[in-house]
Amino acid sequence: MKAWVLHDIGALAYEETERPRPEKGEVLVAVKAAGVCGSDIPRIYRDGAHRMPLIPGHEFAGRVVETGSGVDRAWIGKRVGVFPLIPCRACIACRKGRYEMCRQYGYLGSRRDGGFAEYVSVPADNLIELPENVSYEQAAMLEPLAVAAHAIGRVGLHEEDTVAVCGLGTIGLLLVMLLLERGARKILAVGNKDHQKKQALMLGILPENFCDSREEDVKEWVSRRSEGAGADVFFECVGKNETISQAVDLTAPGGRVCMVGNPDTDVALSKPVYWKILRNQLLLTGTWNSSFFDKKGAAPDRRGKDTDWGYVLSLLESGRIAPQKLISHRFALEGLDRGLRIMRDKSEDYLKVMTVFETPDRA
Repeated sequence: MKAWVLHDIGALAYEETERPRPEKGEVLVAVKAAGVCGSDIPRIYRDGAHRMPLIPGHEFAGRVVETGSGVDRAWIGKRVGVFPLIPCRACIACRKGRYEMCRQYGYLGSRRDGGFAEYVSVPADNLIELPENVSYEQAAMLEPLAVAAHAIGRVGLHEEDTVAVCGLGTIGLLLVMLLLERGARKILAVGNKDHQKKQALMLGILPENFCDSREEDVKEWVSRRSEGAGADVFFECVGKNETISQAVDLTAPGGRVCMVGNPDTDVALSKPVYWKILRNQLLLTGTWNSSFFDKKGAAPDRRGKDTDWGYVLSLLESGRIAPQKLISHRFALEGLDRGLRIMRDKSEDYLKVMTVFETPDRA
């Protein structure tokens, strides 16, 4: 098969490689669409993967074409989304049913081969069957959608909350999409690019509720838009010292701050910022990954809503959200390196970069 293989940091090659054989409990998935996550860029060009050579890519969907031993052959031919985290099912987090926080997990695309290939072998337990009206492109966005849904679940929402989202990359915009779908009445979106504003307004953010941080003082703007109170809930989707401190500073007394953005460097809080956490009795929470398995360790039924993946798939099936609107670039597999370089060099405006293996059967 053809695949993008990461041999060393910066040494990514499109080459012929052995087609995997599904082992016991696994299936072989013919990949139909795969998205590029922001985390793929430092993994490929700066930090490397946990093991190399490795095929990156953890946001993908496809069709099951082969099963290993112990797997029901009824999976063959099924259109599926794939949860990339493979829990050990033995650590303290797994024993508590919090599989997304497994301490000894495997991970498709970073710890074992992922979806930037024609085929990938995955555990059958990590499959979710797709409804016929959900496209492969939509399904390749199940993972970041579920990450956004998980973040919302970490803080809870009340109808009257003023909610701020700082950082409008893919996750930030998906947060906006899900917040709007849940009926959040006042969302304050903070971005720093023209195309982010365009997308935020397209999703339904009012023009007066978008702050371009290049042109406005974010502190003054949030204060003005919240009548001096600050945001009741603040999603920090950047991961930099400045915006983390800003999130604390601009959250109302008794409010909630959810740290969503992966840190790019070390993070340190100044003494005044730390005092604000104490004196305003803020709830700061981190969020990591998403829930796929139920508390008993079973994969979600596509109609179930008790996990992040079941919930967002139900939204896709009902047509209540359209994440494919955020796809800015589509490439054939052999041209994916161009999309990776666009993200690395920021040479073009982009949101979700995706490789599509065939003309999508549904938009």
